[in-house]
Amino acid sequence: MSMISEFKAFAMRGNVVDLAVGVVIGGAFGKIVTSLVDQIIMPPIGWLTGGIDFSQLKWVLKPADNTDPAHKVAEVAIQYGAFINTLIQFVIIAFAIFMVVKAINKLSRRQEEAPAAPPADVVLLTEIRDLLKNKS
Repeated sequence: MSMISEFKAFAMRGNVVDLAVGVVIGGAFGKIVTSLVDQIIMPPIGWLTGGIDFSQLKWVLKPADNTDPAHKVAEVAIQYGAFINTLIQFVIIAFAIFMVVKAINKLSRRQEEAPAAPPADVVLLTEIRDLLKNKS
């Protein structure tokens, strides 16, 4: 088997295609959640906390030094506000995934609970048995 045909067989398997679709949808969902957190959830929280913009909160370890244009020193800071936003995004994504998995599990349980119809030969044998019991 050539490498190209082997790769084609690998790429066309259902799991790989499903994974690719999941990654693309997941990326788009991540952008939606980022927008939800940054533009809808955090502004009211900032307003309630006195106008604090969480994305700008940081702990400056070493301030920037731009006095000498030849030797500019960038600011060294721990940006804990951006981290708070990321934590909120994670909680929203985790909750959304939890709800999807819960719905899928509920649907699969309903399908499992439905009793399967017995095979035709078992039904026929049951009818024969019942007829023989009635004759005795």
